[in-house]
Amino acid sequence: MALQVGRGPEYLIRIDDICPTMSWSIWNEIEHILVVNDVKPIVAVVPDNQDPELQKEPPDPNFWDRVRGWQDRGWTIAIHGYQHRYVTRSRGLVGLNQYSEFAGLDYEEQYRKLAAGLQILDAESVHPELWVAPAHTFDSQTLKALRALAITDISDGFGLYPHIDADGTYWIPQQLGKFHYFPTGLWTVGVHIDDPVHSNVRSFGRNIVNFRRFITDVPQVKRRYVMNHNYALSKAWAGAFRLSKRLRHGALGSGAAS
Repeated sequence: MALQVGRGPEYLIRIDDICPTMSWSIWNEIEHILVVNDVKPIVAVVPDNQDPELQKEPPDPNFWDRVRGWQDRGWTIAIHGYQHRYVTRSRGLVGLNQYSEFAGLDYEEQYRKLAAGLQILDAESVHPELWVAPAHTFDSQTLKALRALAITDISDGFGLYPHIDADGTYWIPQQLGKFHYFPTGLWTVGVHIDDPVHSNVRSFGRNIVNFRRFITDVPQVKRRYVMNHNYALSKAWAGAFRLSKRLRHGALGSGAAS
């Protein structure tokens, strides 16, 4: 399927760091906004959170019930690492941050961690459709292990449109840390609910309403962009966008410490 470059912009909403000890007082309002506006986001779930930075509030005893509820609503569940603990200094493939839970580890260790995370989700009848790497850091061994575990779709990279790489991994780009209008392209807005950009729930709600006509969801994206025949164009854009993001660190919202 050829790209329809002139069709105007489309936006995905991706919410990271979903775990039992997240900031539920903020989340409850954000969830209400998403439901009322019929927005189906990507929710990136940490299977076994061990990161003290994500321990914001007492754990919700109904956490997995809530995740299954989002899944039943048609929201896209992503596996967001394993324990959200950074153990290497590798930049990985995207090159945005120099710390990782996965990049730089050997294949066997990465496979073990991913399999353990997926086992936790499976035991809770949660079925992830995407991979979301903590801190955007992963490498070719991560993708190889994911494919071996039947996860072939990822949310990352700075392309203008989705593409399938030579190994069969489907990349849905994730470029933004806050809402910003562009005339064309597929843009994923990475949301961290404790970030001041998004924790102002009133402002978040206004953005959802203002951008609603452009907001799509993962199933629609996968139907529309089955293949990217203009990968060279998307790759060139990705390189330029990555450089711009490094030079203007945080100017569009970092979306970095996922």
